[in-house]
Amino acid sequence: MLRPALFVTVLIALAIAYGTLSPPGPPGPAWILTDKQIHALAFALLMLPVALTNPRFALRLAPVLFVYGGAIELIQPSFGRGAEWGDLLADGIGIVAGLSSGWAVRRAFTRGKRGKRDTRV
Repeated sequence: MLRPALFVTVLIALAIAYGTLSPPGPPGPAWILTDKQIHALAFALLMLPVALTNPRFALRLAPVLFVYGGAIELIQPSFGRGAEWGDLLADGIGIVAGLSSGWAVRRAFTRGKRGKRDTRV
């Protein structure tokens, strides 16, 4: 079950790279979400597939995803974008949100299947 989750994670990582490393376009209408909220949401989605399928591996993956966010911030200036500590913080918040959401959903579904509390994490 981990392979499909990793495949989806890689696809989301590529979409994040495209969105964060593309040159900024002309200003358009304001988004409903702020830049920081978009960062948090993107990294929550990045963490979620693995957190749902393999919680232990997800815990090891979380620092890798945070480093990925940091690497993006470091190279963004080369693409005409600005690097911000706030973006990295939002990435970290998103990772924690995706991890905890994935664990909670997994626990709810495994508890219902087994009829007892699942103590694995």
